[in-house]
Amino acid sequence: MPPTNFRLPGPTPLPPAVLDAMQAPMISHRGSDFKARYREILRLARLAHRTEGDVLIWPASGSAGWEAAIVNLLSPGDPVLATVCGDFGERFAKVAVAFGLDVRRLDVAPGRAIAPDLVTAALDAHPGVKAVFVAHNETSTGVTNPLPALARAIRDHGALVIVDAVSGVGALPLETDTWGLDFVFSGSQKAWMCPPGLLIAAVGPRAWDAHKSARFPRFFWDLTAAKTQATEGMTPTTPALTLLFAFHAALEMIEAEGLAAVWARHRALGELTRAGVAGLGLDLFADPAFASDSVTAFRPPAGVDASAFVAAVTAHGTELQVGQGDLRERLVRIGHMGWAHEPDLRDALAAIGAALPDLGVQPAARRDALAPALAPA
Repeated sequence: MPPTNFRLPGPTPLPPAVLDAMQAPMISHRGSDFKARYREILRLARLAHRTEGDVLIWPASGSAGWEAAIVNLLSPGDPVLATVCGDFGERFAKVAVAFGLDVRRLDVAPGRAIAPDLVTAALDAHPGVKAVFVAHNETSTGVTNPLPALARAIRDHGALVIVDAVSGVGALPLETDTWGLDFVFSGSQKAWMCPPGLLIAAVGPRAWDAHKSARFPRFFWDLTAAKTQATEGMTPTTPALTLLFAFHAALEMIEAEGLAAVWARHRALGELTRAGVAGLGLDLFADPAFASDSVTAFRPPAGVDASAFVAAVTAHGTELQVGQGDLRERLVRIGHMGWAHEPDLRDALAAIGAALPDLGVQPAARRDALAPALAPA
């Protein structure tokens, strides 16, 4: 039996309504039922992205967004700026190199956010940059980058704002149109509260302009084909029906709760989690000014590998996740996005506290130091 409290930063737990939706029988993906449902899914997805523009969906993981953005908006040899503050920014840069783009990098230390003035300086030094890649929320380190200010700096230089929002959208404030974001992509398995398997992308007007002159070959990811079919309530290739049923149910849940309430719930969960972790004497990893409200990263106790720490907490009924890349054994991550509520995180913090003595570590905090994180709900 898996632990009862599944607190990974992805995939995330599935609400009963989403599980129920996935039990629906197959329907014709070219029939009127599907067309009506797909149009409604796209309408709700536009609301969740805060955009009047297009939202398009493919059967894929969120990582496919890197490739979809590149082949649709850029051409071989184009200069781009990759902002890197963790493993997912690093991966985006590697995909750009693999496609033969002229990649300039802006690296900051893991745990720190990308500063707008550094982006401005990098673009001043490389005025021909066509696009800038930004991770809205760096899942590997628990850092939320200051996306509105970054987008302003990027647009001031005329470059496209391409956003990996896989662990951001649906949990953190995101204003696609107001902030001037050109291409925003995510995967279904994070704050969308669905299983892995859908790539969702919001496409703005400047992205469509760039798409007209982009010269990478493309077929499956082609934005024009996806938009053309979406206007008819269809997809260019066979859609992942069961996952779309799930996404529809999740979007309805988000609409019913209200987007502002969803963001506020995640903000409260982030504050609760960080207070609880710090109260147990564990060191938070992210710069406090940019700490994520969808995933918290912290260091395991001295002398304890992250894998051993996660195993000890799992024995107390909560599953966490180790770090990634070079930080794999140096960080532990706890997800609090999507279908997550106060009791889930209070139970997780209690499990962490119970696991510390198993590792030969006494929690540094007194019970009163953990308030309100461990106070009764």
